[in-house]
Amino acid sequence: RLTPDDLDRIYVRSTTDSMVPLKSVVTSKFTTGPVLVTRFNNFLAVKLTVNGAPGISSGQVLSTIEELGAEVLPPGYNLGWSGEAYEARKAGSTSGLVFVFGLIMVFLILAAQYEKWSLPIGVLLAVPFALFGALLAIMMRGLENDVYFQIGLTMLVALAAKNAILIFEFAVINREAGESVYDSAVSAAKERLRPIVMTSLAFILGCVPLAIALGASQNSRHSIGTGVIGGMLGATAIAVFFIPMFFYVLETMSEKSGGGKKTPGPSGGAPGDGPSPGVDAGPGGPKVTPSARREDE
Repeated sequence: RLTPDDLDRIYVRSTTDSMVPLKSVVTSKFTTGPVLVTRFNNFLAVKLTVNGAPGISSGQVLSTIEELGAEVLPPGYNLGWSGEAYEARKAGSTSGLVFVFGLIMVFLILAAQYEKWSLPIGVLLAVPFALFGALLAIMMRGLENDVYFQIGLTMLVALAAKNAILIFEFAVINREAGESVYDSAVSAAKERLRPIVMTSLAFILGCVPLAIALGASQNSRHSIGTGVIGGMLGATAIAVFFIPMFFYVLETMSEKSGGGKKTPGPSGGAPGDGPSPGVDAGPGGPKVTPSARREDE
């Protein structure tokens, strides 16, 4: 195959099942062309490798390329992603589903633990405060809502619920001990405030290196670190003051609607449900029964 004449001596099978020389169906000549023909999904393609400037996230780079492609590419030409860009776009489209699935799993687990449908709602109400803190943090730093930040949001579902669970758990214990709903919520918040602040502060300090990272992949680390720090600040500084109120409202509504049991008091019945043993609360006021009189004697 050194010359075009060599190709002319090659025989191929025709539609009539006979062998014919190749020169009878094609014309061979010298020409120039690419050494390697690149195809993507069976289409002729040109591979582009793009690196973002310092301070530009991968999500911003992909969005910019898509905008430029829509402006300059002629009809019939499309953009396709491969490698890390394809994985980032694929993960970004499913992050919302993962976030919702995480909320549902937390709700079902807490509903099984507390044997109520109302209290898990109060725990999940702490999540919006974490989301608000995370969004505010990345807006202040001018970061992009990329796939790494969305991974941080999924983490915040568990982290924000953790703070609420600490308060709700002690509030339920206090309620079972006979305290009122209001006293149970307030005392639980006072008892668990210090552990919540300590654990949250330790986690925030552990994420600081991510938020100020330098070098390769610094943008992805900035996104996840800044989002988690902002979310934990929101879940700690704001949500802690609302969680006792959520418990009070939901527990009161649950007991009034009959969805929850009244907590038994020291006498075995609900506080204030009736007189204590040995006392007859008949007409005219309480009277001491014979059994109580014998004990006094």
